[in-house]
Amino acid sequence: LQALQKVNERLLEENPAESLLFDVILITTDSQQQQQSSRVISSTRHYGLEVSRFCFSSEEDFIESLQKNNVKLFLTTDTNEVTQASQTGVVSVLLDQQTAVCSSEQLRVMFCGDAVIRPDTGPMPLTRQAAQSFSTQLGEMRQKFGMFDSPLSFILVTSHGGRESCRGALQMLRSRGVSVDEAYCLAGAPRGPMLSLLQPHFLLRDGYSGLEE
Repeated sequence: LQALQKVNERLLEENPAESLLFDVILITTDSQQQQQSSRVISSTRHYGLEVSRFCFSSEEDFIESLQKNNVKLFLTTDTNEVTQASQTGVVSVLLDQQTAVCSSEQLRVMFCGDAVIRPDTGPMPLTRQAAQSFSTQLGEMRQKFGMFDSPLSFILVTSHGGRESCRGALQMLRSRGVSVDEAYCLAGAPRGPMLSLLQPHFLLRDGYSGLEE
């Protein structure tokens, strides 16, 4: 959240009337937290976390809460919630312990090149459509900053194939208005060590997203 806030702060420094900002909504299905809603709200303010809306829902209707609030990116540590949200077309990211050590000064987003260049074999799934739309919005945000000292950074990692695969992924992302800051072609090498080195906050595929894939 601190990295998201840093992007918003810098955008507003550049243009106080900027409207393309991250809007953070906290959704909880924990019954104990719901009983202590005022404490949850006070806690976020105490730690300086800018949450615009709080939504206390049940496990049965949290998907409806995502849809009502027009959520573009759902972050959670619950695998089941990721699966449910993805099935309804909401781009979802499974956070893990690695996220806790990521930079709070720069939001680092990793794109999976293999998914970007994967050909469509039928009707495009809702989640893939949503992921592409969200990527375009991120690209628009990134363009508002210069090449250096940007609070938003894009990384492209292609796990399979050679330079042609990486080039194809770069071209596809650029066609959506997304210009990456770093690009890596692993040519079949394990992705884990690269994730540890680059420390992205999350990985975006054209569908389900996370760091543990």
